[in-house]
Order: sequence, then C-alpha cells, then structure tokens
Amino acid sequence: MSVEGTTERVLRLLALLQRRSSWTATELAEQLRVTDRSVRRDVERLRALGYPVHATPGAGGGYRLGAGTRLPPLLLDDEEAIATAVSLRLASAGTVAGAGEAALRALAKLDQVMPPRLRAEVRAVHGATDTLVGPGVQIDAELLVTLARACRDAVRVRFRYAARDGAERERTAEPVRLVTTGRRWYLMAWDVDREDWRTFRLDRMREPAATGWHFRPREHPDPVGYVQRSVAESPYRHVARLRVHATPERVRDMVPPQVGRVEPDPADGWCTLHLAADHLDWLAVYVARLERFDVQILEPPELREAVGALARRLTAMARP
Repeated sequence: MSVEGTTERVLRLLALLQRRSSWTATELAEQLRVTDRSVRRDVERLRALGYPVHATPGAGGGYRLGAGTRLPPLLLDDEEAIATAVSLRLASAGTVAGAGEAALRALAKLDQVMPPRLRAEVRAVHGATDTLVGPGVQIDAELLVTLARACRDAVRVRFRYAARDGAERERTAEPVRLVTTGRRWYLMAWDVDREDWRTFRLDRMREPAATGWHFRPREHPDPVGYVQRSVAESPYRHVARLRVHATPERVRDMVPPQVGRVEPDPADGWCTLHLAADHLDWLAVYVARLERFDVQILEPPELREAVGALARRLTAMARP
C-alpha cells in the first residue's frame, strides 16, 4: 500500500479510537478492512506520533485511547471543526478567567490549518454573529477543571465557602453537576455535613481540592431545575407567586432563569411565576415588565402595595 493509503488508514484508525472508549483488534480490522497485524502496526504508528494507545491483552481486551504526557494533534471532521471554531469564538467573551485569551490562541491555530472551504463557513458564521457580554462573574479555570473532574470521577471535594453573611467555613461535598446561568457558575452537590442537596456559587469558593474519597452516586434531582429553584427562591427575604395569563414559554422569554421559575397552571392559558428578591421594589419592577399580560399577585400581599407605589412613581415621571 502507498504512503498516502497508509496515512489515510492511520487517520481512520484514530477517528475510530476517538469515537468509542474501547475496541477489539478484530473490530478495528473489520472497520478498516485489514488484518489484525496491520492494526497492530498502525497502532504503533499512532504511538510514535504521540497518541497514547493502550492495549489490554486477553479475551476481553482491546485498544483504547488514553491521556498522554503531551497533547497530540486532534482529528476533527467537518462538523466538529466548525462547531469547535464557533465555540472558541463564544468562549473568547465568556466568564472563565483567562479563557478568552486562550480561546483566541486556539482559534488562531485552528484557523491556520483549516481547509479553505471550512474556513469560509466559519467566517460566515462569525461575520453574522455578535456577542452581547453581560456583567458576569469570572471564574478561575483551574477551579472549573477541579470540580468537573470530581463530578466525572465521583470524588468528594473540600473547599472554603463564603456564606451570604460573609462568614467562611469549610465544606465537604459530593459533586454532581456544574450549572451556568450565563452570569454565574453553580455546583449542585450533596453536602456531606448537612446530609442534603445544596447549590454552591463558584465565585464564593476558595482552595478547592479533591479528597481522593470516591463515593457511590446517589439519585438526585434534575441539576438544572434544582439550581434554578435555589437561585430564584431560597436565598432571598421575599418570595412571590403570581398567575400570568400567558404560556410558560412567553413568560420565560421575559424572565431569566436565575430570576424566576415558571410552571404550567391547571387553568388553560395561564402559568404560575415564582420570583424572589431581598427587596419588594425589585419584585415590583419585574411585575411591571409583565404589563402586557393579565397578572394576579397571589402572595405576598405586600407586593400589591409595592406595585401600586411603583405605578404612582411612574405616573409622576410621565407628567410634563
């Protein structure tokens, strides 16, 4: 076989190893239409290029792609290359500290080796897209990596955590999932000391460390829904409940998930909105944003007074 044919086959082998966690030699030989001996030779070629291909002997053994001492070249198909380039562009304006510069460097490298036809598609997407950057809180990338690994490996983490009153205490948790609202990052985890599920803001964490203690994952609530409820309700002095004559989708378009939680209502055409804040005036502003719909304030009664006071102030502002 020619050098070009061998190179193409090696690249196909790499793509297969990246697609699945483990392959037997027979399976790879069937996919590549070669002998087991050719598979072994191609595996050695990948190892020479820096790809850590691990082999497990025996009847249940096979080949798998592991982590190496250095980062070898990645093999991306057309869709993966476009998705990666677009994601790097978005990450360059994200909320992870230091990620913006790193994302731009990676994007420059990818653009340099990308075929012209793909580069044109990526640039078309970039040219038609602007990113509206909000006042997000930047998170250290190392903190994200530590927590993500702990979630993946089911390992307990220990960290210093600042409560709302500023007091800092050591916490031990069994992490489940990282959730971002766009402005902030949260960790949903089982609090070992309190024996309950908790939500932790990453910008309040310090000195995170994996303990090496593996835990058996337990059944847990939906992470996104749990974090949304925690962020939108539990930490605040006032929790409001409203009925809105609109579909849940229309209300969600107007109320960010970190601000309110929307539920369907048994009555046709209505939904229930839960809002929370430390000040009633702030809740009144969000009620005013729903002025195009019929709204019933169920609780607390004090919110009705705050909405009335806001209406009077707005009326005074509208006078010549």
